[in-house]
Amino acid sequence: QVQLVESGGGLVQAGDSLRLSCAASGRTFSSYVMGWFRQVPGKEREFVAAISASADNIYYADSVKGRFTISRDNPKNTVYLQMNSLKPEDTAVYYCAARAYLNLATRGGSYDYWGQGTQVTVSS
Repeated sequence: QVQLVESGGGLVQAGDSLRLSCAASGRTFSSYVMGWFRQVPGKEREFVAAISASADNIYYADSVKGRFTISRDNPKNTVYLQMNSLKPEDTAVYYCAARAYLNLATRGGSYDYWGQGTQVTVSS
C-alpha cells in the first residue's frame, strides 16, 4: 500500500513557475514508476509526465515537453514536477500516481495509487 500526498499548487501568472511535490509513504517507493496527471472539471484526466523507478526513463506529454521537468528523490520518497513558463491552459488539479510495474505508462488506469490532488491556477 502506498499513500501519496501532493503539495505546491497555487495561483500564479502566465510565465511563472511552480514546483509540485508528491510525498509517498511506504518502503517500496523506489520500486514504483511515478506519474503526474492533471484534470480540468468536465474533461478527461490528462497524462503529464512519468518517471521510472531509477529515473533512467522519463516521458512527457507533448503539451508540457520543454517546460515541465519530472524528477524523484528516492531516499526522500518524493517525486517532483517543476513547471516553468506556465500557461493558462495548464490550469488544472494535478495528481501524482504510483505504478507497481517497471515500464512507464500514460493511461491513468495503469496506475495503482493516487494522491488527492493539488490545484494549479494560471492567470493570463
